[in-house]
Amino acid sequence: MERPWVKNYEKGIRPEIDMSEFKSIAHILEMTFEKFTEKPAFHNMGTTLSYKELDRLSRKFASFLQNNLGLSKGSRVALMMPNVLQYPIALFGIQRAGMVAVNVNPLYTARELEHQLNDSGAETIVIFANSANCLQSVIKKTSVKNVIVTEVGDMLKFPKNLIVNFVLKYVKKMVPAYSFDRFYFFRETLNSADEDKFSPVELSHDDTAFLQYTGGTTGVSKGAVLTHGNIVANVLQAREWIKNLLKEGEEVIITPLPMYHIFSLTANCLIFSSVGGLNILITNPRDIPGFIKELSKWKFTAFTGVNTLFNVLANSEDFKKLDFSSLKLTLGGGMAVQRAVAEKWKEITGVPLIEAYGLTETSPAASINPMNLKEYNGKIGLPISSTDMVVRDDDGNDVPLGEPGEICIKGPQVMQGYYNKPEETAKVMTEDGYFRTGDIAVMDGDGFFKIVDRKKDMILVSGFNVYPNEVEDVIASNPKVLEVAAVGAPDEKSGEVVKVFVVKKDNSLTVDELKSFCKENLTGYKIPKLYEFREDLPKSNVGKILRKELRGQ
Repeated sequence: MERPWVKNYEKGIRPEIDMSEFKSIAHILEMTFEKFTEKPAFHNMGTTLSYKELDRLSRKFASFLQNNLGLSKGSRVALMMPNVLQYPIALFGIQRAGMVAVNVNPLYTARELEHQLNDSGAETIVIFANSANCLQSVIKKTSVKNVIVTEVGDMLKFPKNLIVNFVLKYVKKMVPAYSFDRFYFFRETLNSADEDKFSPVELSHDDTAFLQYTGGTTGVSKGAVLTHGNIVANVLQAREWIKNLLKEGEEVIITPLPMYHIFSLTANCLIFSSVGGLNILITNPRDIPGFIKELSKWKFTAFTGVNTLFNVLANSEDFKKLDFSSLKLTLGGGMAVQRAVAEKWKEITGVPLIEAYGLTETSPAASINPMNLKEYNGKIGLPISSTDMVVRDDDGNDVPLGEPGEICIKGPQVMQGYYNKPEETAKVMTEDGYFRTGDIAVMDGDGFFKIVDRKKDMILVSGFNVYPNEVEDVIASNPKVLEVAAVGAPDEKSGEVVKVFVVKKDNSLTVDELKSFCKENLTGYKIPKLYEFREDLPKSNVGKILRKELRGQ
């Protein structure tokens, strides 16, 4: 297949990465702690941890795992908490001890939690107190032996730590009662551990760093095996791409997406830490007034998020009043960025919304738009360093430029496979080493990729392919629309028709008005036949609109 982007890379846009720079995530952390000792690392709810403090606390946690719990290299440790200071302490301790982090969504149901704990083989879990009751209901059906419970305010300064924990538990009653035969409090692990007894572990690119579970939108969630080499590669790849924008030790990045999600985990927690940046952790980004109030306190330089979050912020009058003079980079991923949202973001902040693309299975970054992009281009960019992307048909053949096909990716960031699922792995890995993403895209003559849609979300109307992203992008451009989702609905005549679920921004919007708008902007078979107004749309923990749920309804 022709690789049009090569001509750009020959000009020095995309040099290859040197994997020998770091042996492991732990190696990256050691270098970071040494280089940025006194710099602030993570901030949450009025408390800031420096890299020096993070070094000490993560060593303590690593020591607790090794010496108090008797865990060894390769032990699975589950992390089930939102964006709080305890997360980087625990994560970095796990990585420094050579153990495997298993990230778990704290909003999981008992069924989902039981599956992931059993599938991963985790024997230890660090869990948010709000979710402990859920664990209690399934723990005897799992192999979990060690439970470490943490509350939101545990790492905050006195007396705020006590006040926050008291209010959430006894006033707001957000912490259901729980009971275990034995468990530890997070603060107890740090107080009882001897950091001098921590034993550094020899690690290589081949050692597993994460069992990172996919969302399970196509069935039971699967654990992508991500090695230290996979993550090291992606940190180096992304850093190479954005290096001209960054100043080491000076960046302030807003982190609203949960770090247990692969996008925020790699992009914010690891990449920005590796350059001595300060992560501003947003524990509850759904509290938009509180979120904006926190933003007003910072001269932030970078911001990552998903389309739905950018959309809500861009439609807030208070957000428009913020100071964006220091903002250099806004990166959108996790779902398609809509043109209307990107243009509004640029109008408000003066900074383009740069779209990137990746998956859990690719650690996650695979392609990013150039950092000198001035305006939204509707594309997911060019393959990043040491990465090859092709577009193939169902038979595995490369398709001509401009023709739609499935994105397939090869590079050092691609997972080793799905944990204990060789058959599932075989379905997505080709004989020549490419990962089949399930995303449909076209590649233009300059090598830029444009996502058309998820293969499984495609709507077939009388034999014609309709891609929900296109329909949603058009409807989202209507100034009276806040959010929209398009799905296929059964139809006797055409097999399927397009149905849209719309959240109004302006209550005067009518179905007839929307129909007329669609007729002006879409060809006949793409025009929705069914319209439903909603107060809101179902979303995942990171804000992706869940089309699967809407189809089921």
